[in-house]
Order: sequence, then C-alpha cells, then structure tokens
Amino acid sequence: MAINKVLVIGAGQMGGGIAQVMATAGLTTYLNDVDISIVNKRIEFIAGLLTKDVAKNKITEEKKSEILTNLIPSDTLNNAADCDLVVEAIVENMKVKESVFGELDKITKPSCILATNTSSLPITEIAAATKRPDKVIGMHFMNPVPVMKLVEVIRGIATTDETYAAIKELSLKLGKSPVEVRDFPGFVSNRVLQMMINEAIYCVYEGIATPEDIDTVMKLGMNHPMGPLQLADFIGLDTILSIMNIMHEGYGDSKYRPCPLLRQYVKAGWVGKKAGKGFYDYK
Repeated sequence: MAINKVLVIGAGQMGGGIAQVMATAGLTTYLNDVDISIVNKRIEFIAGLLTKDVAKNKITEEKKSEILTNLIPSDTLNNAADCDLVVEAIVENMKVKESVFGELDKITKPSCILATNTSSLPITEIAAATKRPDKVIGMHFMNPVPVMKLVEVIRGIATTDETYAAIKELSLKLGKSPVEVRDFPGFVSNRVLQMMINEAIYCVYEGIATPEDIDTVMKLGMNHPMGPLQLADFIGLDTILSIMNIMHEGYGDSKYRPCPLLRQYVKAGWVGKKAGKGFYDYK
C-alpha cells in the first residue's frame, strides 16, 4: 500500500525526529501533541537544524522550504482521519499507549497502519487495544532519528505480511535500514544495549573501576564511540530502569535484574544529563 500522509504523535525529541525524516522523504506529515506550542517549538527547532544543513551545503534552501511545507502542526488526533500511517512516539506507559491506540482505531480509516516507536513494550499487547491488530506494528527508530540509519520493525503476533512489507518499504524510502524483529521484551537493540549498561553499572556498584575508567575501556578497547555509563546518562537512568524492569518482568530471568545502584540513583533523582547529574556531573 502507498503511504503518502502520516501523523506522528509526540513532539519530543524522538517524535520530532521521526516527523522530520518523514517530511524530508516528501510525505505530508502532521506533528501532533496535546499542546500546540510544544509542536511549534519543535518545528522551529527542526527549522534551525535545516538552516545549519543549508549552511553546510547538505541541502538546498529549496529543499529546506519543501520539508517545512510538508510539516503541519496538529493538536488533535482527528487529523489522523485521512492518514495512511500513524506513528506514536509518546511516554513508555502501556495504559497511555492502549488509550491512544483505542482512540486511533475509531478515528482512522480501515486501511491505516498504526505504528509505535516503543523501545520495549509488547506490540501484541498494544495491538489488542484495537480491532485491527493485523495493521499494528513496531517502528523503533534510533536517536537522533535524522542521523541513525537503523529501524527495528517489530511484528506483533497478528501483524500481516502486507503491513510489514509496507513499513519496510517506507523505511527504505526514508533512507533507513529496516531489520525485522520478533515481539519480545527489549527487542534486539535494548535487550543487548541495556544489559551492557546494567553490567557497567554493576562494575561501579562492586567497586571494580570508576565510571570514567569503565567508559575508557569500552571506548579504547571495544571502539565504542561513547562509553556505556555516559550513554546511560544521555538516555536517562529512569528510562534505563524502566526498560530493565520490563525485561525482568517479561522474561522472568534474574539476569535482567536492574542493578541496585541504578535504582538508588533514580530514587535520588540522579537520572543523567537532563537532571544535571548521573554517573557524571553536568552542572
């Protein structure tokens, strides 16, 4: 099926990035949030990024204008009525997502695909909130979306081949590299990444090395561009804890147990860069 018009729900960093790549690919793209001022600020931010790309000769002024024309501010889900695809990129909370998908199921046309950018929650469970589980799919982008090439395409238990093929084709159109993943907690990216981060936190907890030295080992010894603890601070330790809890509950295996130090940092409010303090001090 052809996908020409999209609504992206959530004008945060991920939703804004998703909307940007959709608009860049020539799709009419609604960027939606509950507060239109949040949407407008995100579009202004995107415009600033595009201005820098023009200055670096990465795009033309005409292309910048075309992208911004394709971006339409929205503060109502009713704009999804004539869309071919909706991509949800809101808070990692199952009840909130189920509520949104249930509402979208009533608003959108029967052929519309409903996608979620969830990083760890079950696609099958989200799909159960609709009467079209065959058209619900995971479309997990990486941050920052305009730069990172990977998209994990996660099929729920009822997702059809047709739905998967449409999202794979769209991902390629966006200049991304889609990878098909089964619907298991954490998928592939977070199942591997969060385990590495959690183990690095255990190394701090057990006094094996300092955060700086642990990150240095991974950067110089494993050629990682960023150490796991610095990356954890950038992602947000509260987000790390949430994903680890989802995997621990989903698999029922003690190897996914979040490190006690991670829980302690989150309780202290030391959740990383956004709080000014995590494993590093950002104040």
